[in-house]
Amino acid sequence: MDLLAAMSRDELRIYAWVAAAVFALVAGAWRPRRLHWTVLGSVLLFAALNAGAGIYVLNHFGDSRWSTGSEPPLSAPSFSGTPVVGQFLGPLDSALNGVVGGVNDFLAFKHALPVALDFLGTSGWALLVSFPLAVLAAVVSFAAARRRAADFDKYRATVDELKEELAQVKRQIASGNSAATAHTLDA
Repeated sequence: MDLLAAMSRDELRIYAWVAAAVFALVAGAWRPRRLHWTVLGSVLLFAALNAGAGIYVLNHFGDSRWSTGSEPPLSAPSFSGTPVVGQFLGPLDSALNGVVGGVNDFLAFKHALPVALDFLGTSGWALLVSFPLAVLAAVVSFAAARRRAADFDKYRATVDELKEELAQVKRQIASGNSAATAHTLDA
């Protein structure tokens, strides 16, 4: 079952753009604090979809969607219908059909290759763009991690200070209780 059989090459291009944009919007709305990773993920998804489309075109190079339609497929003449010697030329017919079939496959591949290279080239450009985006996302994550570590240290210092104050209050209460106990014993 070929899910992409009904799609033209322009629809395949649009599909890659739309899928990457939908992913960016959904993941960006779901995790807005990780928008830098969402952007990187959508660019990598775009690259993967374009590479997949290029591989799809190469796997289905005989499909008429990739040809320009300028050259009809070749057909081999039949020699088996020739009077007198036709029965002896039957093997030549099958050999010629094999050669012509190979030439038609080569022409179909020749038409599909620029389309596949276009998809693969777009994928390469997206991967090229993803490298600086990955560095930028790592820098943003590093800065956020440092900020969280500084906040944690600040909260830890506050907790330590509150623990010390609590210990002082406990000592004061304990010394006050011991003084009150000593005062009641004296009376």
